[in-house]
Amino acid sequence: MTDATDMVRNETTVRRNFWQKARKNIGRVPFTEDAVAAFYCASDSATPLPIRATLFGALAYFVLPFDVIPDLLLGLGFTDDAAIMVAAFTAARMHITEAHRARARAWLLKEQAQAQAHPEASSAG
Repeated sequence: MTDATDMVRNETTVRRNFWQKARKNIGRVPFTEDAVAAFYCASDSATPLPIRATLFGALAYFVLPFDVIPDLLLGLGFTDDAAIMVAAFTAARMHITEAHRARARAWLLKEQAQAQAHPEASSAG
């Protein structure tokens, strides 16, 4: 496969599964805000293609159900995801703007408010 094919596959996977995974893990994964900011950065056409590819690759690893360390293992499940995300954030740090972070914080606040208003919906997940 080519790098372009990999990026398209990763982007498709992320766009299909990211929001559900992010909602499910609010409060469980310490890097949720960073992951959402990375999603906004990767989706931004002003972000250089290599950075977009790196972020979509890391986010695809986060959303895919199979990992080196399964996400269901309490305390360890997201350590591999976190390591990959930190590497991607480091590579993209100059491109993840304050606007991306502000959108991520706004999304998190909205989701947390909805979860508090409708706790039965968030526990059904």
